[in-house]
Amino acid sequence: MRLGIIIPAFNAGSRLHSVLTGVKKYTKNIVVINDGSTDNTQKIALNDKVPVLSHLQNLGKGGALKSGFAYALNAKWELVITLDADGQHDPSFIPYFIDAYRITNDAIIIGSRMTSLESMPFHRILSNKITSGLVGLLSGIRVLDSQSGYRLIHSDVLKTIKLHTSRYETETEILIKSGLKGFRCSAINISTIYNGEPSSMHLVKDTLRFIKLYFKCLYEY
Repeated sequence: MRLGIIIPAFNAGSRLHSVLTGVKKYTKNIVVINDGSTDNTQKIALNDKVPVLSHLQNLGKGGALKSGFAYALNAKWELVITLDADGQHDPSFIPYFIDAYRITNDAIIIGSRMTSLESMPFHRILSNKITSGLVGLLSGIRVLDSQSGYRLIHSDVLKTIKLHTSRYETETEILIKSGLKGFRCSAINISTIYNGEPSSMHLVKDTLRFIKLYFKCLYEY
């Protein structure tokens, strides 16, 4: 079972080294997607001897993920785990994802934050519950935390579905399309570290993108 880690990164230089140090405890198969950063993100990754794919301009988290998925398929990684570069996802949960996959053999395993909501902003909780419910209605899979970017994905999913979005809604697109293709999804509980840095997710714009994606998928299927 060949596992690789995909880390989308945008201006994450202040925390990236700590994230990479944690991830390296579990695998050396890592790629950082430098999504048009204007800080030292690329330099940090290279100093840590981690391969970097760099976008000349910011394409969005979905665009970074798609570059990472292409890299993973080319490297013949059977499983990928995606996690954020800003330190909000604790790398020590990586073995829990692997254990859950070995038990369930599910194609997608989401790191759910919804059992520990004390530190999550209320608007994020509300948005997450709404989008998770709608994803479940359309795809037929039970989703607890559709907005979590900390997840394990089998390469068969990446080979099968075609992604057309490029921003935060890409993570939702993956869930909808994989569910419609019959892939199974489950979750493990994780903690999330909110470090006080502002989120690059735009509540209104990204909600509208999700609504557009939802109805597009509803029409297509």
